Amino acid sequence: MPHAALKLDPGRLFIVAGPCVIESQDLCHTIAERVAEICQKLNIQYVFKASFDKANRSSGASFRGPGMDEGLAVLASVKDRFGIPVLTDIHEAAQAAPAAVVVDVLQIPAFLARQTDLLIACGETGRTVNVKKGQFMSPQEMGNAIQKLKAAGGDSTWLCERGTFFGYNRLVNDFTALAEMKIFGCPVVFDITHSTQQPAAQGTQSGGSPQFSPLLARAAIATGCVDGIFLECHPEPSKAKSDPATMLSLESVEPLLQQCAELFKLRKAWT
Repeated sequence: MPHAALKLDPGRLFIVAGPCVIESQDLCHTIAERVAEICQKLNIQYVFKASFDKANRSSGASFRGPGMDEGLAVLASVKDRFGIPVLTDIHEAAQAAPAAVVVDVLQIPAFLARQTDLLIACGETGRTVNVKKGQFMSPQEMGNAIQKLKAAGGDSTWLCERGTFFGYNRLVNDFTALAEMKIFGCPVVFDITHSTQQPAAQGTQSGGSPQFSPLLARAAIATGCVDGIFLECHPEPSKAKSDPATMLSLESVEPLLQQCAELFKLRKAWT
């Protein structure tokens, strides 16, 4: 039997936030507890995210995560302890059904946004699916991902912008892409941390410019086309086991979300 899709209040901003990869249960609880407190204060809906496996690391020697069984157990503990929905990405069709037992949102990594079997497997679960737009794809092409999910029974899809390739080791953001994807009638999410990524710029790992993430967040919300913001954060970004070059510090999350909440409220007055 298909699982339930995640229901959000369309009149409120939502945030998807957490560490890039599950490093430990304690770390996930620390981040989830703090961000949940901030979001409750600011009337923002919160979805915790963390990956049990990072299958697309630049180097084969990089830390990938604890694996599906242990990782899903950690995500279940976050969900049960803090009463918040959880999100994780999957890389193979066989992971969709077991992951859907625990998580509220399945995420399709950007490199896999065209993988038909993976999309179909996610759609069949009934869970909400967050599809990251491939760095090599136009916003219009995301309509194909939506159709694949719908054909499999999935009727709750988010589309996530995370930058577009512009030469080697460089991503750029075209904010008109947010408006293009909004036409599909699905919630649009803007990934502020991966958008600052410099893919494989350090040879065995990606570089980044996280100081620009707040700028991108403010600009994205001001477009009027964004329903949610995606970000990765860590108490000590330089020690993060995945994407340390783009991670935001946990202490920087509250002032950023305060700005986002104020802009979202102002934006609603424009319409």
